[in-house]
Parts: sequence; C-alpha cells; structure tokens
Amino acid sequence: MASECRLVIAHFIGERNQNMANMITAETAKRLASVPLYVTDGLKFYIQALLEQYGKWMRFESSGLRGRPRIPRLVPDNNIRYAQIIKIREEGKLRQVFRKLIFGEIIDPSQISTSLIERLNLTLRQDNNRLSRKTIGFSKNIEGLQDQLAFYFANYNFCRGHSSLKRPDADGKVRKCAPALNCGLIDHNWTLRELVTYPCYITSTK
Repeated sequence: MASECRLVIAHFIGERNQNMANMITAETAKRLASVPLYVTDGLKFYIQALLEQYGKWMRFESSGLRGRPRIPRLVPDNNIRYAQIIKIREEGKLRQVFRKLIFGEIIDPSQISTSLIERLNLTLRQDNNRLSRKTIGFSKNIEGLQDQLAFYFANYNFCRGHSSLKRPDADGKVRKCAPALNCGLIDHNWTLRELVTYPCYITSTK
C-alpha cells in the first residue's frame, strides 16, 4: 500500500516465505517510478527480497595474501530506505513496539508505521468472508480466491471512497475520494459499471 494515497499497489496469496517476499517486492517495484520508503513488520524475508531487488554486488580485489579471497556479497543501494516495526508479545498481549532502521539514512520516526496496512487487513477481513477466521465461507480453490481479491482491490482502488481522502467536487461538496483518484490515475470515482466495462488487455510475459 502507498500510504500517502492509500492505493493498494500489489498483493499475493500464499505463505509468508522468502519466495512470496521476493514476488511482492518485485511486483511493487515494477509498478513504481522510483524507490519508495519501505516499512514492514519484522518478517526477516523482506530484507533479502529488497536486497535482491535493489541491491548491487560488491566484489573485492585480491589482497595478494595467502588464503581464500573474499566472496562477493550483495549490498544495499544508496537509494534503498527500509525500516521495520517490531512488536513484542507475551502471553497474547502486546508488550513493546519499537522501530528498527534496516537500510538508508535517518528516517523521520513518524514515517515508520504499519498502522494503515493493519487497518486495511482488518477491513479486508471484515469485507470478505473468505478471509475470516474459522468460517464456512472459505474458497474451494486458489483460483477463485485470487479472482475475488483482484476484483475487491480493483473496487477498493477505483470505486470506493476512502474516509481519510476527501476533497470538494465541482459543486463544492466535500466527497470521499477513491485511492486512484487521489493518486491522479482517474478523474472521478468510478462506478462499478465503469470498472467492469473498462477495456482490459492481458499481455504475455514470455
């Protein structure tokens, strides 16, 4: 999610492992024109994923001394800025929250927050019975869940007004903006009909 405009940039379905972190990072980078400030929870896989996406290989010249030469290693590019929110829980209760800078120079602490994506996760579960815990409304196959979430996020980005994104319309009345409108991707909140009838072309990645 782009926190400034609440736009959901990318999503994937699956276990939270290294492969998933690599895919979500690559897909996010592909859809952005520059390197943003990344803020996540303390999942360790994001560090390697960001290094593989934005890092560069550092090779060491031979020192001329005996012994095995230093192995090239992946180091972060100067443009990467990444921080984590670490939460410590004990006996099911939140005991401590602290911010950890991983890559980049000093970052304003107020920018290091995951509250918006946590709120989105709550909204997502409330709106989708397929994602509720202990539900009989679960998806019977992964393809159905992927299609449903793709449609949900399209509606969220282009049609649904966000309560924290408000601006006056042509008549001067303050209305809620969809995230895509706030980002300048569209000039008005789309209706559901506009969303489902917009020409969409699937191109091959091969």
